[in-house]
Amino acid sequence: MSLHGGPAPTITHNPHKEPMPLFEYSALTDKGKMVTGIIDCDHAQAVRQRLRGGHLYPVTVSEVSDSHLTTGRFNIGRITSLFKRIDPKDLTLATRQLATLVSAGFTLVASLDTLIQLVETPRLKQIFSRVKDSIEEGGSFAESLSTYPSVFSPIYVNMVMAGEASGTLDVVLERLAEIGERQLALTNRIRAALTYPLLMTSIGILILYFLMTIIVPKMAGIFDDLGQSLPLPTRILLQTGEFLGTFWWIFPLTILLIVTGFKRFKSTPKGALLIDTLLLRIPVTGNLAQKVAVTRFTRTLGSLLSNGVSMLAAMDVAKNVAGNLVLADAAATAANEVEKGGELGEAMSQSGAFPLLAIQMVKVGEKSGKLEEMLVRVANVYEGEVESALESLTSMIEPIIILIMGITVGFIVLSICLPIFEMNQLIG
Repeated sequence: MSLHGGPAPTITHNPHKEPMPLFEYSALTDKGKMVTGIIDCDHAQAVRQRLRGGHLYPVTVSEVSDSHLTTGRFNIGRITSLFKRIDPKDLTLATRQLATLVSAGFTLVASLDTLIQLVETPRLKQIFSRVKDSIEEGGSFAESLSTYPSVFSPIYVNMVMAGEASGTLDVVLERLAEIGERQLALTNRIRAALTYPLLMTSIGILILYFLMTIIVPKMAGIFDDLGQSLPLPTRILLQTGEFLGTFWWIFPLTILLIVTGFKRFKSTPKGALLIDTLLLRIPVTGNLAQKVAVTRFTRTLGSLLSNGVSMLAAMDVAKNVAGNLVLADAAATAANEVEKGGELGEAMSQSGAFPLLAIQMVKVGEKSGKLEEMLVRVANVYEGEVESALESLTSMIEPIIILIMGITVGFIVLSICLPIFEMNQLIG
């Protein structure tokens, strides 16, 4: 069925190794209602024939590709939409829709077929269509997703792989959608809290740059005419303003190099492990990062266990969700101990990476036979602490920015006023 309620032609199985081109269409139904959709076919004429066979009257048919449209016109907006980054919100929504379809008893291919009609982002439509073709040709869902690493993270692919292996794909998709929704909610809260401080910082930097590169050099000419030695703060201010006016390009270039180097270093296994280790050791953020990772791990593990997934399979999925390699390695070690017959709480305590409260609550859950419920409680406890810590940190940013701006502006004013005070003393 089409996104707009009209009938949509069935997308047939692609027997070729190379996937057929994708075409977006708009068409009219017998009642004159406009419907849209996406379809894979050999060429545009075949698309029109299939639409007519489905009692639809094609209005426009355009290939979803990064070249020309089938009409021969070059659409820059369409091409840009295919190459831009997929919005996490769109991917989370698509995951939720797919989980609902699979949970309702549809086969994976049928669910993807319906999902393609629902997704509005052109590139995401194309990706899911390619994934469906790959599955029809014999590939697994996880393998098909892994060919798009810029869209589907390793966590996403690993969870789908574990879901396929354990026969709980619907549960895993639900969990992925929940993880995405919670991450989006947390990101939105952080953005909302940081919007005002970042705006203040940006305006403050622009004002300081204006003062240092426009006002201060003009004041320098006045001071030169005085023919007297300038105080040290004034000399520092003048030299700084001259440097900023001449070599301003160094700062954005340095930031770009640092960010690029950091991303490349983090993309390596050793670099990612070192960064995650250092992140946990930073006094302020370390505790927060640990709680975030524990929250993800325990909530995922509790959710999977409560839906009938075996302990080892659930541990394999949950460790990939932690988002921190140190916690992930500790979870993997704990899984090995559990596989040997040990208890989860005891195995977690041996790693030294999990908080004491989480370990104690897990042990209580094991003894009471309510491990799944206790794991979810652990996640709820630490999620609340994370939100409180974030609110505290963001509330501290504004006064710190105001303090820094006040000190900087005070230094500028003092540096400008000192020569004037000395000149008044000489005149007096």
